[in-house]
Amino acid sequence: MKKYVKILPLLTLFWAFSASAEVALQDESDILGRWKLYAEATKLDGEQKPVTIEWEFKGDGVLKQTATDSVGRTKEMKIDIKYAIENGALKKQTKPGQEKYEICKVVDKDGSKMILKCPFLYYFLTKI
Repeated sequence: MKKYVKILPLLTLFWAFSASAEVALQDESDILGRWKLYAEATKLDGEQKPVTIEWEFKGDGVLKQTATDSVGRTKEMKIDIKYAIENGALKKQTKPGQEKYEICKVVDKDGSKMILKCPFLYYFLTKI
């Protein structure tokens, strides 16, 4: 029993710090406009893979994605997907034309910089 009493404050402290790590989005106005997605990583403090993608959040619930192929094989690819802000997080379509969505939480948002944590990747963005 004493062991549990000692562990309980540590768990509470850990939970408090992990809960405060996320930033809740109030509505679309928090992210509207053009963002440059410049890197992605599997861990927040892991190696960041550079990417050249532009996200434009429109007010009508459409996220316009424009990816540029750095090797030059396909030049540019444009995709429109649906998005919404729900419970302080970004809910976005995983593939156009399919009603499958993923939830991305904002880990950090400071001025023109934002880090999103999606189910498999962290996305690092700057406002354009």
